[in-house]
Amino acid sequence: MSVNSKDYALVFGASVVDIFGFSGDCYRQFNSTPGKVKISFGGVCRNIAENMARIGVNTKLISILGNDEIGRSMLEHSKVIGYDMSESLILEKGGTPTYMAILNENGEMVSGIADMKSIGEMDMKFILSKAELIENAEYTFLDADDPNNLEFILTQFEGMTKFILDPVSAAKAEKIKHLIKYFHTIKPNRHEAEVLAGFKINDVDDLERACDYFLELGIENVFISLDEDGIFFANKDKRGQIKANNVLVRNVTGAGDSFVAGLGYSYMNNLPIEEAVKFSMGMSIITISHVETIHPKMSYEYVMDKLKEITWEETVRVV
Repeated sequence: MSVNSKDYALVFGASVVDIFGFSGDCYRQFNSTPGKVKISFGGVCRNIAENMARIGVNTKLISILGNDEIGRSMLEHSKVIGYDMSESLILEKGGTPTYMAILNENGEMVSGIADMKSIGEMDMKFILSKAELIENAEYTFLDADDPNNLEFILTQFEGMTKFILDPVSAAKAEKIKHLIKYFHTIKPNRHEAEVLAGFKINDVDDLERACDYFLELGIENVFISLDEDGIFFANKDKRGQIKANNVLVRNVTGAGDSFVAGLGYSYMNNLPIEEAVKFSMGMSIITISHVETIHPKMSYEYVMDKLKEITWEETVRVV
């Protein structure tokens, strides 16, 4: 494998197998309930990698898998979709991270089990063994699952690749807020941005102030998700808010992952920031229109067709 040319995006983080049991009848505790079981591949970083591969980005994913049937299936799936998981940590005696949930007849979770202990098997020695791959990546996407590993990667490879972060949750953002100065790009939602900035965000003035704070830390691009109100974005040259009208929502799960994947495409193709926002939002809009976390038709052509249908509300100004 040649890693000399900076023509790929690297995603570094967890892959998870999701198992959901849907009750087809009244849920009965301590008993079997008729229904259906669905198994899918998930994990924020894996979702980002798959979405990027589907739209044509040369994507590599370093993750953790067990040497089990599910782990092997995930590797085969990555080959079919077109992202490279070959540099992942394969645990000979560990299982692939798995999440299982039981939902009652109303779609509410009544029980869940998270088997995530394998994630803790990735250590600094393994990370260093992937140094060349990290150093030669144009952009590196990271999650906030392990603050210690995150800090090691950010400080060890500072200035060699551009780091991108989706904090995923306010709780995780709290644990890594001292590290955001190392990132080229952050994509928090409003609540995560409040944690990272250290104050409540109630209006546009607060959004402006939060972006000023992030940019002063050295972060180059900030994208704050405002749910149905779109994206507030800022860099040293431009800032503004872009919202899509008349959006169909079936399942919001995975919307943030596809937006970040859209940023990956936009960065690898040098799109201006407002075009990057629209392209990434187009991917999110496609994602939430389907019950699956990753839209089965996701592709570059599908995104471009969707963008022709969307009407936008936007305020963009030069700083």
